[in-house]
Amino acid sequence: MKYDVVDARVVPEGRMELLSRVEVSKLLDTSRGGLYQLFRNCSLAVLNTGNELDDGKELLERYRSFDIRVVPEERGIQLEVKGAPATAFVDGQMIKGIGEHLFAVLRDVVYVSDEIKGNPAIDLESSAGITNAVFHILRNANILRPLTDPKLVVCWGGHSISRSEYDYTKLVGYQLGLRGLDICTGCGPGAMKGPMKGATIGHAKQRIRGGQYLGISEPGIIAAESPNPIVNDLVIMPDIEKRLEAFVRTGHAFVIFPGGVGTAEEFLYVLGVLLHPDNAGIPFPLILTGPAEAKDYFAEIDSFVAATLGPQARKLYQIIVNDPVAVARAVQTGVEQVAQFRTGRGDAYYFNWALTVDREFQAPFAATHANMRNLNLGKDQDRHQLAANLRRAFSGVVAGNVKDEGIRAVEQHGDFEIRGDAGVLNPLDSLLGSFVAQQRMKLPGKTYKPCYRIIK
Repeated sequence: MKYDVVDARVVPEGRMELLSRVEVSKLLDTSRGGLYQLFRNCSLAVLNTGNELDDGKELLERYRSFDIRVVPEERGIQLEVKGAPATAFVDGQMIKGIGEHLFAVLRDVVYVSDEIKGNPAIDLESSAGITNAVFHILRNANILRPLTDPKLVVCWGGHSISRSEYDYTKLVGYQLGLRGLDICTGCGPGAMKGPMKGATIGHAKQRIRGGQYLGISEPGIIAAESPNPIVNDLVIMPDIEKRLEAFVRTGHAFVIFPGGVGTAEEFLYVLGVLLHPDNAGIPFPLILTGPAEAKDYFAEIDSFVAATLGPQARKLYQIIVNDPVAVARAVQTGVEQVAQFRTGRGDAYYFNWALTVDREFQAPFAATHANMRNLNLGKDQDRHQLAANLRRAFSGVVAGNVKDEGIRAVEQHGDFEIRGDAGVLNPLDSLLGSFVAQQRMKLPGKTYKPCYRIIK
């Protein structure tokens, strides 16, 4: 099938206007893949905004001829794109929001390459060093807002959701926007777009200008979840673990809508962090919500948590069904508690330094067949450690479902094997099966072939 493409040159507008000769050289070097390939793939994902696609491998194959080049100019730089998706343009001109996202990709790819990786001042082998790296990337992206009160609500949920679930996310976002709260999501479609869309209306009614609609992604997932057009602050973290830490460090409250394995991965990450003994007593508003028809979905999630992580984990969140106003009020109350707590301790509003994020939640997990097979999914370990390993299991399924390298690994070596105790695997199997039955693994209309096998 042939797809319409466009060739064009793009000029930055106040974003990443200058590059050194060394940086330009690295971005132009196609001989070793590396930085150029990373920049190319992330840029293609951004240019694919608005297209219904959740398969990173398919995106790269669909636009094989796509190319992007940095063109040095006397007054700065331009980007030359060839074979770019035509939907990113109007009458031959790139849509401004997409152009901003394109230069955000350039900014983050260059910064991580130059200032994070290989920098002796950034110790990526220590927990504190990784948190420091996350902070520096976010600060360089200019998304931390130190002179404002806490108001950033992280909204997680699936890209493959029903229309009624999507409409519900907009209603919640609207109620949050009416209360002056900003939105942060994984930046993609579905439950990541809906809250932002609703909040824009709430902000407009309250005459709030400068609302933040923050999208946080990473190279492996962005191709399957291109940034939605409402995102006005985009940051690309180096990997999924730093992406997840960025969420919990910047967010002041968390709302989780129905979703699939990606949403379950995010939920288990935050539960694991909160189960760490050092984090007892730290206010962390965490609300699961959806329309009336999502009641059984949340019952399944709640049952899974009870069976694997126990009653202590269930105390860390509340479930509110079919009541956007109650959700917004609970979020507002939670944010006020966060503000009081941090004020009393003299902590920053814009970055949750007090939260302990264990090294097990920070170390990058490669979804290889060996790593998936060797995960410790037994109950003879601390609850936060089990949550970390369950998070990795879901991360592997996400990779096999939508990430280019994960899809190719499954095609070459077969399904991932997930092994462990029956007391963990039985509820895990039930939860994954419910996601498949409810068509939460792929976009509607696409046949899902499992990329995993549960070995009990």
